[in-house]
Amino acid sequence: MTPEQLIHALEQMLLIRAHEEATAALQRDGRGPGTCTAVGQEAAAVGVVSALSAEDEILTNHRSIGHLLARGADPRRTMAEILGRQDGYCGGKSGSLHISARELGVVLTSTIVGGELALVTGVALARKMARRPGIVACFFGDGAACQGRFHESVNLAGVWDLPILYVCENNQWQAFVHRKETMRIDKIASRAAAYGIEGATVDGNDVAAVHAAAREARARIEATGAPFLLEVVTYRLRGHFEPDDQAYVDPAELDTWRRRDPIARLKDRLLAEGHLTAQSLTALEASVARSIAAAITFAEASPVPPLRELKTHVYA
Repeated sequence: MTPEQLIHALEQMLLIRAHEEATAALQRDGRGPGTCTAVGQEAAAVGVVSALSAEDEILTNHRSIGHLLARGADPRRTMAEILGRQDGYCGGKSGSLHISARELGVVLTSTIVGGELALVTGVALARKMARRPGIVACFFGDGAACQGRFHESVNLAGVWDLPILYVCENNQWQAFVHRKETMRIDKIASRAAAYGIEGATVDGNDVAAVHAAAREARARIEATGAPFLLEVVTYRLRGHFEPDDQAYVDPAELDTWRRRDPIARLKDRLLAEGHLTAQSLTALEASVARSIAAAITFAEASPVPPLRELKTHVYA
């Protein structure tokens, strides 16, 4: 990534972090619902999505705001959707757990763990049969990688040579259960070989490394027609679902991963290499803060959907 791309990546990561922390604060204040965040995983979202092309599609999971904002979603409309307001991407009907945005190529967000894995094969098969260019990126976590639908999806995609980039955001936690309690392996990407496809593992807290790995994976999919399993190793710094006091988390482990915060790492790099100054960084952070404040104002001013909307968009 060029210095300009890295600065843009930092801006996106700051926006994602601020958006997630704002929704958690709204929940604490009784102004918003409980929600799942992906604080600490910003480099995974920005690194992968920035490697996609405009024609590519995305299916994602219950920690989706990073993917949406990295794809160019308007934070005012994502905030409105989370607050159940009419100006949200889905008219306030999806909340944070079911957002879709056709104009961004975001087919769906599934709150069912691994639900997107069951559906991505159909989306990719339709793309292949219609001879449409591009690929489909499917985001899921290490918990979903322990489910049967993961194995069925990857197996069938391999047999049918479907253009799917499987992105496992291995954030170490499956709700309130540590991944080490549910699997004997350290690298989920090692499972790719069992299905005759390629796989790779990358440091998910290094946005440049994630971007490079995702670009290479996407190129391999286009060259071979076969799916690819990319594992990005990261960490969920907040709890499973707001509110969550993380009493089940080993404080030493949490502290270790906080020192590897992807945003802090990118800031340090850009400052050390002279691509950012302390003043320009402060200005960038202030700009993001204004964007989130404006998003909250917009969302809270947006009306709730009228009763007549109750039965619309139920069936195609």
